[in-house]
Amino acid sequence: MRPYLDPADLPKHYDASSREAYHREQWERQGTYRYQSDHTREDAFVVDTPPPTVSGSLHVGHVFSYTQADVVVRYQRMSGRRVFYPMGWDDNGLPTERRVQNYFHVRCDPSLAFEPGLDLPMASGKAFNEPARRVSRRNFIELCQIVTAQDERVFQELWQRMGLSVDWTQQYATIDERSRALSQHSFIDLYRKGHLYSSEAPTMWDTDFQSAVAQAEVEDRPTAGHYHDIVFSVADGDRTFAVSTTRPELLPACVGVTAHPEDKRFADLFGTYAVTPLFHSRVPIFPSLEADPEKGTGILMVCTFGDATDVQWWQEQGLELRQIVDRSGRLAPRLFGQQGWQSDEPERANHHYTQLAGKTLKQARGAIVDLLRQPASAPTGTGPALRGEPRPIEHTVRYFEKGDRPLEFVTTRQWFVRLTDKKDELIARGKEIAWHPPYMLARYVDWTENLQLDWCISRQRYFGVPFPVWYPLDADGVADYESPIVADAAALPADPLTDVPVGFRADQRDQPGGFTAEADVLDTWFTSSLTPQIGSGWILDEERHEKLFPASIRPQAHDIIRTWAFYTIAKSHLHHDTVPWEHAFISGWILDPVRKKMSKSKGNTVTPQDIIETNHADAIRYWAASARLGVDTSYDEGMFKIGRRLVTKLYNAGKFVRGITAAVEHEVDERYRLAESICEELDRGFVAELRALVAAATAAFQLFDYASALHRTEDFFWSNFTDSYLELAKNRAKGDSEVSEAARVSAAAGLHFGLDVLVRLFAPFLPFITEELWSWHPSDTLTSVHLASWPSEGELAEIPEPLNEGSFAAAKASLAAIHRHKTQASVSVARELATIELAANPATIRSAEEITPDVISAVRAQSFELVEDDELGLGEFEVRSAEFAAQA
Repeated sequence: MRPYLDPADLPKHYDASSREAYHREQWERQGTYRYQSDHTREDAFVVDTPPPTVSGSLHVGHVFSYTQADVVVRYQRMSGRRVFYPMGWDDNGLPTERRVQNYFHVRCDPSLAFEPGLDLPMASGKAFNEPARRVSRRNFIELCQIVTAQDERVFQELWQRMGLSVDWTQQYATIDERSRALSQHSFIDLYRKGHLYSSEAPTMWDTDFQSAVAQAEVEDRPTAGHYHDIVFSVADGDRTFAVSTTRPELLPACVGVTAHPEDKRFADLFGTYAVTPLFHSRVPIFPSLEADPEKGTGILMVCTFGDATDVQWWQEQGLELRQIVDRSGRLAPRLFGQQGWQSDEPERANHHYTQLAGKTLKQARGAIVDLLRQPASAPTGTGPALRGEPRPIEHTVRYFEKGDRPLEFVTTRQWFVRLTDKKDELIARGKEIAWHPPYMLARYVDWTENLQLDWCISRQRYFGVPFPVWYPLDADGVADYESPIVADAAALPADPLTDVPVGFRADQRDQPGGFTAEADVLDTWFTSSLTPQIGSGWILDEERHEKLFPASIRPQAHDIIRTWAFYTIAKSHLHHDTVPWEHAFISGWILDPVRKKMSKSKGNTVTPQDIIETNHADAIRYWAASARLGVDTSYDEGMFKIGRRLVTKLYNAGKFVRGITAAVEHEVDERYRLAESICEELDRGFVAELRALVAAATAAFQLFDYASALHRTEDFFWSNFTDSYLELAKNRAKGDSEVSEAARVSAAAGLHFGLDVLVRLFAPFLPFITEELWSWHPSDTLTSVHLASWPSEGELAEIPEPLNEGSFAAAKASLAAIHRHKTQASVSVARELATIELAANPATIRSAEEITPDVISAVRAQSFELVEDDELGLGEFEVRSAEFAAQA
């Protein structure tokens, strides 16, 4: 048992910095949050923790959402569940590569040889005046590992400072050996089940990152642009019409023209051909329900490719493929007059196109507008093809969520997961999960219903999980992409760039009749969507996996429902025919002062380290836990002040109660004889109120409504405990008045028990100050409040009910009425009263009879009288007369 602590030894003020550091060290040393595996599946509470992207620094939005999850985890641990709470690091994505490129001012060049022992310093400002240093793929990966290791250490320190009750022995990274093996196993399993395919097809492409992206990684942004009205002619006739487009630079790639089938302006053109200006290509005119009669001129050109609808029309109509945009975002060299590039006047077409080839899209746009302004540029040669001047508009354009330039559709070979044919199944899976708040399910359903493309899982990057795939080469050295060689499961993780497939020799790499490696890496979401299985030990430890999968809860923000939640549900469905977790716990965003989402890309974030130094962890956790789940919340430093005030009050109240109750702790025997110790009406009335609080807070937590649990507990602490019960019971507990020993012990036990329960109720929210208060009390077994049991109604039911259920409310109301009178009289609430007459209706007076001595003691009244007044409402008190005692 810990020794009894003398209240006189406690510091006057709470030193949050030193005590938080002390308790963090104790938790790690004692293994307070260590996962214990001796449990059944039903006893476990498994957290599918979001692995933060390791690409610089965390911001206050991360602190906000991770704290909310930790509050729920701590409650579940105290409720008796065996908690599995790992932490992962998502370190193999495009953001990491960009950070490394900027950190060292390097670019990866796979053609270069590896430089052993390459040691590069962090790039200075001057270094960016020179071209980036080119390094081999292996060197680049090593640099990525250096930077991510540094970032992960910083991230772990921040989470520990915030008091996350993570088991740090369960760390993983999405690029570590275990995750690579599991991700590659997932690929092989999906491939063998027929859910994967590779295809050379138009794919959304980021020209800066030089990689394909998936639909879920795309965001629509309002972008300034212009409508250009361009004149086309109808083949074998003299009719013309104008097409409105924001992408005139794609005119060389025009392969069709379409309008709505019910648009009478163009009905007679369907089935005929149009002729493009400048390039004189004949392209079919066809009807489509996707064409908007109200947009532009109502008739539009179909190019390969301007957007996803162009891809759809290209596939449905069997149109020509004229890919002019290359992977770098420039117009590639093309020659009209060849197969697929027909032109009635190829010489003129090539003359015009040579003025565009090699230019960026922006440059090409300006150049082609100049060409369209030329007097004879129309297909008929009778005038300029550009009708009028470009009209400025603002329209929605698709971007990679981490990109700076609009996405292009570029024809490349990629790997895909078939999902568009499983939308109904995936929606049904989503409905098996309990979403918190419930309306977040609609966002998942809406995304799934509107899914247009299968999941593109290949990325043309370097620092990622390799595809476990090679391709055989024929006698001419041409890869057979239809017959991939998939790695053996026993050889995972595999690196096809260095490993050799079964049946081949190393010297057959990239040789005719040999093999070639798949150079792409898997989309980082392909690995991140396996976080429940990474934690559970799927494949590696099936017994552990059965205990920990599906997970109990997935905490995440609402903006990645379409990515992380969707992909994880899809993977679980395809691999296990079940859901990945029972509950989806969806947090909101943190907004800046102008109500915009805080994000590193927007540059409007607040550094968590700074606010921790100023406010300390408990105050920040208070702010995070005060916000309701799923609600976007403004960054408000005023909430930190409220949190600090609560921490200070808890410390002072704890110290005060400790000073009162220390003398009778042996008699009270630390909660185990409370049923017989708490015998006075006021004390039992207070416990009855406490019992209702515990029931309400528990019910709220069961619904993941932690904010309501905090609000109720905080309100009770201030109004029922510190401002009421503490004031009413303290003199009796001290033995200041002529009371029996049993009455004195009852007050001390009530205060001791009240603080004990409140500390446990606050523990999930304020882990440091509650651990501090808990550490003051002796214990045979419980070294941490966070391993103590959550207060239960059964525990409180051991203490008998008060004789009158309204007695505590009456005590509280009468005390408040007298304090209010003193305040109005501009005297201290501690001022002694010579006489006081307090009025209430008869029923209220009957409720107050048993607690009147405590009220008299608390208000320091020499003479006290209750008078009846039928006009007053139930529970109301009113001071009719009062005379203050003479001051010494």
